[in-house]
Amino acid sequence: MTNQTRTASADELESIFQRELVTDRWAATETAYALAVRHRDVGDRPKSREWVQQCLRLLEGFPSETEEQVATSRTSVGGVPLPTYLHSGVVQDRFGDID
Repeated sequence: MTNQTRTASADELESIFQRELVTDRWAATETAYALAVRHRDVGDRPKSREWVQQCLRLLEGFPSETEEQVATSRTSVGGVPLPTYLHSGVVQDRFGDID
């Protein structure tokens, strides 16, 4: 099974994130989003907030003027569905309750 089709633990996702941060910052941004969702879904609001902030920091480094620039490259990460487009507005809409 690939990373995208099976459910990965938060620890596995964090390990993936660390590798991606060095090799593919956009993939790392998607994984940070997935970690925020995973922690939110299990009720760990402080950890979810940390990953939301990490995702937003990474997003600041990418252009976001067109849909192509904010389109996600995967449909899910570690079993967590990704939005079609990933930008700060989407993140704030989906996690506004934990800011």
